[in-house]
Amino acid sequence: MCGITGWVNLASNSTDHNEATLHSMCEAILHRGPDSEGTWIDDQVALGMRRLSIIDLKTGDQPVYSEDNTVVAMINGELYNFREVRAELDKLGHKFRTKTDVEIVPHLYQMYGEDFIDHINGMFAISLWDSVSKKLILARDRFGEKPLYYGIFDGKLIYASEPKAMLAHPVVHAELDLSALRYYLSYDYVPAPRSIFKGIAKLPAGHMLVVENGQVRTRRYWNLTWAKNGRLGSIDKAAAELRDLLSDAVRMRLVSDVPLGILLSGGIDSSTVAAFAVQHATEKVKTFSIGFEEDSFDESRYARMVASHLGTEHYEAKMSADTAADLVPEITSWLDEPLSDASLLPTYMLARFVRKHVTVALGGDGGDELFAGYPMYYGHKVANKYLAIPGFVRSGLIEPMVNALPVSTKNLSFDYKAKRFVRSAKYDVITRHHSWFGSFAVDEQPSVLTADVREKTSGDIYADARLLLESSDAVDPIEKMQFLDINYYMAEDILTKVDRASMAVSLETRAPFLDPRVGQFAASLPLNYKLRGSNGKYILKRAVRDLLPAEILTRGKKGFGIPIAEWLKGRLNPMLHDLLAPGRLKSQGLFESNPVQRLISEHESGAASHHKQLWTLLVFQLWFYNFLK
Repeated sequence: MCGITGWVNLASNSTDHNEATLHSMCEAILHRGPDSEGTWIDDQVALGMRRLSIIDLKTGDQPVYSEDNTVVAMINGELYNFREVRAELDKLGHKFRTKTDVEIVPHLYQMYGEDFIDHINGMFAISLWDSVSKKLILARDRFGEKPLYYGIFDGKLIYASEPKAMLAHPVVHAELDLSALRYYLSYDYVPAPRSIFKGIAKLPAGHMLVVENGQVRTRRYWNLTWAKNGRLGSIDKAAAELRDLLSDAVRMRLVSDVPLGILLSGGIDSSTVAAFAVQHATEKVKTFSIGFEEDSFDESRYARMVASHLGTEHYEAKMSADTAADLVPEITSWLDEPLSDASLLPTYMLARFVRKHVTVALGGDGGDELFAGYPMYYGHKVANKYLAIPGFVRSGLIEPMVNALPVSTKNLSFDYKAKRFVRSAKYDVITRHHSWFGSFAVDEQPSVLTADVREKTSGDIYADARLLLESSDAVDPIEKMQFLDINYYMAEDILTKVDRASMAVSLETRAPFLDPRVGQFAASLPLNYKLRGSNGKYILKRAVRDLLPAEILTRGKKGFGIPIAEWLKGRLNPMLHDLLAPGRLKSQGLFESNPVQRLISEHESGAASHHKQLWTLLVFQLWFYNFLK
């Protein structure tokens, strides 16, 4: 796990030898790689990286080269099939200088050109320079586990694992993208290819960027196909195949030259990873969880149950969720785009605890998106039935009853879910889906944003999502939402959250569910293998039912929550009033004061729970005053 950064001069007669600038950019991502720094500069390109040593601790520093030194590569991530690929390359006469996984990349490039990417299985952000063709290649892994940003400034294409490294270059300046602000308010994050910074883009998952002859082009090199596999046979046969794929995906991700463990929440996804790790590990598996004193946010007993069942060496930290509130002001020190997923805080707390014991940790990310585990997928079926009820009954009876439910601040309370359901059921499937996930529905944004912001931006927030769907062969509306979640929510929220929280403490995380073989197999399954009635992850539970306690397979989804609603009334209330004060909002010119103050007042009085909207605004303000003021 590392961080990469650098630039390429787009004009062939332009040169830039500023090693001090490159070093400053590397220093900005020191937390991603505290062990060593690597740089490479010629007349046209500057490549830099920081390394967290995982594979080949002695000779694995980067950059790595082809045998003739004409191809230079640096990588953030891990290539899990490097041993198999290296063995094949050895047979073909290739000579290697190190034992690191990264060194297969320049050799594969010389054999296959840009198609080298098809031969690696891993999580990565790659920078590769072909000094003969004067070609720079940037690539992001298939699901977006590793981030990669880029932009063109002053005749240079500048890139980095995090925007803060780009901002360390003197020609890059932080400026708010107003359209991205509207995306953030709707999604709780900014989906690729946009970023919150004007002029800085994210390379989307599964994409490659090539700079050649001064021209920049991007292409999607990999995509899931949702065409159904006619050779699957019975669901039991498919479950057995899934079990084999997951087992091998975990096996590949256990390779490490440093201590390794499992992030264990007690949910089915992380428990599945732990079960297969126990089967393949050569020593006792370490598992890690954190528990909270507040019962509605705590699931540590499930983690202990799984650890006991599997016989792991289990580590648990117990804390009050209120202690996480102390971390809120620190968010923007390791998160340089606003992300209002509140589980970021406990994720960081877990990573910090785990890093005391190991350097690499496997987790269960990806299971919900691939196997239809989110309740929203079933919610679309319910919404279709709900919309069949006459409109006057819905608006005159059901919605008033739901909106009159007592307000609760418990994690994922019934009134919270019911109110969001009726609020968004009326929309088309794309708008509905993201309104259930996000903070501000499309018809709520205009009142919160100033006229100036509205005039300079488009209210068609989901135009990009509709365009993205055109690249998918998914037919069923729920599978279409899975496709969007894999490309948007998973890549730019879940995986971003895990990457930033873990990299802030120099911990490498790996996600076996995001092995491309597992992902493609899941997409090829009939929907009712994944979602049967209201039961998501049906085939996954079937595949591992003899590996885990029955209670783990039947428990409801809890999530990694913290009491934001109460914080905003208590510990975070002074910060809320300060950052959203009318005078501050007026001078900022982005948000209308009266609607924001109404949200605060209703939340404080208990008339409504606006914690999600207020938290989203608060996180944005923390980011804004750290980067733009």
